[in-house]
Amino acid sequence: MIGLDVGDKRIGLAGADGLGLTAQGLPTIIRGRLQDDLDRIIRVIDERKATKLVVGLPKNMDGSIGFQGEKVRVFVAALLARIKETGRQDPEVVYWDERLTTVAAHRTLLEADISRKKRKGAVDRLAAVLILQGYMDREANEKVRM
Repeated sequence: MIGLDVGDKRIGLAGADGLGLTAQGLPTIIRGRLQDDLDRIIRVIDERKATKLVVGLPKNMDGSIGFQGEKVRVFVAALLARIKETGRQDPEVVYWDERLTTVAAHRTLLEADISRKKRKGAVDRLAAVLILQGYMDREANEKVRM
């Protein structure tokens, strides 16, 4: 399972541990050419044998999907099309409401007294961790209720 925080300049990545209990940050992708970005994500999917992508979906505070959310959906559609082109199996895609995730990531890094320069690279990775961990926590809670 992989978590994605897709931004205009960077893509934060996180991966689930072997037991699916905790999310850990993976190297952030600095955005470049779309095909290169897609291929880098596909390599991570292959390396981790991921069958599920948890993608942060930016929503407006009223819950509607805005411009940035539509950009994320277009990116994911391009990723799935690229995966199909390569003959791989499509991973399941789960969109996760990421409202305030980046704000929480910035706050966490500020509280940890991380320098501005280091925060720039870490915030996207931490946002991806928060997205994936939130999803995994919800799934675990639903299993407990059953």
